[in-house]
Amino acid sequence: MNNASPVASQPADPGRLDPAELMGRGELEALQLIRLKHTLAYAYDRVPLYKRKFDAAGVHPSDLHELADLAKFPYTTKEDLRQEYPFGMFAVPRDQVVRIHASSGTTGRPTVVGYTRNDITMWASLVARSMRASGVRPGMVVHNAYGYGLFTGGLGAHYGAEALGTTVVPMSGGQTEKQVQLIQDFAPDAIMCTPTYLLTIMDAMASRGIDPRSTSLKFAVCGAEPWTEEMRRELETGMGLDACDIYGLSEVMGPGVAGECVETKDGNHIWEDHFIPEIIDPFDDGSVLPDGQTGELVFTSLTKEAMPVIRYRTKDLSSLHPGTARPAMRRMARISGRSDDMIILRGVNLFPSQIEEIALRIPALSPHFQLELTRSGHRDEMTIHIEPRPDATEEARAAAAEALRRAVKTYIGSTAVVDIAAPGSLARSSGKLRRVYDNRTRD
Repeated sequence: MNNASPVASQPADPGRLDPAELMGRGELEALQLIRLKHTLAYAYDRVPLYKRKFDAAGVHPSDLHELADLAKFPYTTKEDLRQEYPFGMFAVPRDQVVRIHASSGTTGRPTVVGYTRNDITMWASLVARSMRASGVRPGMVVHNAYGYGLFTGGLGAHYGAEALGTTVVPMSGGQTEKQVQLIQDFAPDAIMCTPTYLLTIMDAMASRGIDPRSTSLKFAVCGAEPWTEEMRRELETGMGLDACDIYGLSEVMGPGVAGECVETKDGNHIWEDHFIPEIIDPFDDGSVLPDGQTGELVFTSLTKEAMPVIRYRTKDLSSLHPGTARPAMRRMARISGRSDDMIILRGVNLFPSQIEEIALRIPALSPHFQLELTRSGHRDEMTIHIEPRPDATEEARAAAAEALRRAVKTYIGSTAVVDIAAPGSLARSSGKLRRVYDNRTRD
């Protein structure tokens, strides 16, 4: 096995904080600098793409003297990973790669990621760290409803839950009726899934006459898609549990790059002993933005062996803030959307999460909605199809539609048509939920 930078030692008791979580900021940054110097040299020597990119940019790993020097190095994009398909990004011989994950590849070649045995151990420890931060403890039963397979969510959550010392129910996604039955039968303490799928499970319970608040579930660790504070309140109120976010993406590692602390619920703390985050301007020149400003999230890995990533552009939009429950680790604000998922409607930029945030402030409206984009002549139109609450009267539904239309115009600056759909008529999530249907034809 190659000599990658050693990861932080893990506590003998998995229920306790890792030593890195107790570091001061200065101690953490000193560790980051050591690991970053190693990672840049390691990637340059072992991954041809990085040697080409560094050379083309006129930089060398020896040019890094302080953490701020990272800005001298070029970005890595999803297109870079696609061009190196399948194994060109690997820094170790293929026979040292013990697992391969890949994206769906629906918009081109899939992106492939690989893991050494040490990578798998490190990944599991960070998912365990994230789960523990969200309230899950050793000895609990965890119902894992993330999809298993090439998607990193299912197996990432599974190995992390085992590393934490919990009992795992590997349900995977879909089969919602069976999900409900097993939650009733196995009495899990925690559930891991996307927030929209937890909403689907909650609705399925209610349709069977089961009070979702009556189950054994106390904690939900939700990720893999953007969700709002309004959605958190919907889930916590509807199910009587604490719901926390978990963040990650396959190209950087998978779930567990960052996790939210249940005692504060104020955004994901990034595990900066393993990843350096940056925020850049995605719509201008890619310049680095100061903490507190919103832009595109960029990650550099510090401890990965099989596939180190240098300044990977995630396209997720967020901002960085000082740590709270883990003071040395900076927090990332809840993802507001992706730069490539942004809807441009008659010159106005908007994200589905903005519609969710507005709609869930209107009592008669449910969290179930879809955005349909059409074109009439040269004019783009957006229709918001949204279900009402089951107990909303016809009068309340009409008033809610008008309130949503006005709020979208006021707070987003775009005109939309609001269609109150029949309860239960819109597609439900079985994993990640599709919100936008772009039916515009191009001239």
